[in-house]
Amino acid sequence: MARAFIGFGGNIGDTRQLITDAIVCLALRAELQILAKSCFYQSAPVEATGGDYINAVIEVETELSPYGLLHVCQTIEQEFGRERPYANAPRTLDLDILSFEGVTQNETELMLPHPKIIERSFVLLPLLEIAPDIFLPNWGELKAYLPNVAHQRIEKLACRNCNCGEKDVYSQTAH
Repeated sequence: MARAFIGFGGNIGDTRQLITDAIVCLALRAELQILAKSCFYQSAPVEATGGDYINAVIEVETELSPYGLLHVCQTIEQEFGRERPYANAPRTLDLDILSFEGVTQNETELMLPHPKIIERSFVLLPLLEIAPDIFLPNWGELKAYLPNVAHQRIEKLACRNCNCGEKDVYSQTAH
């Protein structure tokens, strides 16, 4: 089993609900277990168009290969109406594998760790919420990059009756 982090985002439709539903879809898969989920964040688009985005990050443990996990993520995006008319277009749902334990690769279809983790507050803040001491090869401790994204507008959204940031949030659903 490998540990991976997946980032979620979108800015079309009821994005909070879409992300929640996508996480449930992942939790129902026998090949992975969700270990933690961040709270939701609302952020200004970065290198993208459209309205504000809603973002979150989850931590999973999986039997899948990186490409197997990518396939699952892309299938869920399609099920939720993701279209790719042009680069960085507004979207209903975007799932990105941020890191996959022990894997570093620089391939067109899948780059690991995700090359823009350290450039985006909407990835760093929710990721550090659930993995405050995360360390990645070539970058070191990710919290060191927070000053570099401090100028980006982002807000942690208030949660009602949620367990965001806590471990084992979806473990009962996953089995």
